[in-house]
Amino acid sequence: MDDRGGGPAVTWDDIASAARRLEGVAHRTPVHTSRTFDALTGAKAFFKCENFQRMGAFKFRGAYNALSRLGPEEARRGVVAFSSGNHAQAVALAGRLLGIPAAIVMPADAPAVKVAATKGYGAEVIFYDRAAGQDREPFAAGIAAERGATLIPPFDHPHVIAGQGTAARELLEETGPLDWLFVCCGGGGLLSGCAVAARHLSPGIKVVGVEPAAGDDAARSFRTRTLQRVEDPRTIADGARTQSLGAYTFPLVLENVHDFLTVTDEELVGAMRFLWERMKLVVEPTGALATAGVLSGRLDTRGARVGVILSGGNVDLGAAAKLFA
Repeated sequence: MDDRGGGPAVTWDDIASAARRLEGVAHRTPVHTSRTFDALTGAKAFFKCENFQRMGAFKFRGAYNALSRLGPEEARRGVVAFSSGNHAQAVALAGRLLGIPAAIVMPADAPAVKVAATKGYGAEVIFYDRAAGQDREPFAAGIAAERGATLIPPFDHPHVIAGQGTAARELLEETGPLDWLFVCCGGGGLLSGCAVAARHLSPGIKVVGVEPAAGDDAARSFRTRTLQRVEDPRTIADGARTQSLGAYTFPLVLENVHDFLTVTDEELVGAMRFLWERMKLVVEPTGALATAGVLSGRLDTRGARVGVILSGGNVDLGAAAKLFA
């Protein structure tokens, strides 16, 4: 791992190392299939169910890998993270398991279920006002500096990225080679880590990032090869409301991702409905991005073996009921 800009931020060896640290700690989540989905798409699809991961999302992988590498003095001083929800819970749980104090900066309008879970894991929650234009990153960095704590960003960190890549590693170890891998994209941590793992284990695989149409910064960045931003994207996929890819994730995406798709919130609801009703899988809007990408038919996957990462299942049931109304 080279975090100084002298080479790839994350390599296959980093992902293999993360897998060793996560062994016996993270769940090896199941891989599900659906004959109905295959009939709809003409593909043979394999769903990696990270909604069954500890704290309900893939984020636990990266958070635990990053926190487990802190030295004794760093661990004593604790960590600070900023997140709309799943990274918050992941850092909180990893901190509890490792005995590391965790403070989480969350938006005041974060889903109540995610705030409650974060506090339930024992973390301190500090709110910021996104609606008033308050920037979470400098706010969190200021708190970390005051406390002498380590800042653990939600995606743009080599150890976090390597941990997330273990999801694709497990999927491909179970399924064997795949033709396509569809992965949701917010800040690109899961996508870039999974892309590195997938290309190592299944040469020739086409990795596709999927993000909300309202927050298409990554797709535009990928196509223009210039980092693009989007301000306060309005989408039900709260985990993908990031403003841009990161300094680590952007070059990894450019190097390892084959294509990008965007899907509307309406398409996301349709994908969620399919997963809930037909596959009995409770998946949050962000977690359904990759499924929506395959269902959109914008890429021809007929006759192909297709991997789909279901990234999380931390759903606000009250809000979900309104989506399905």
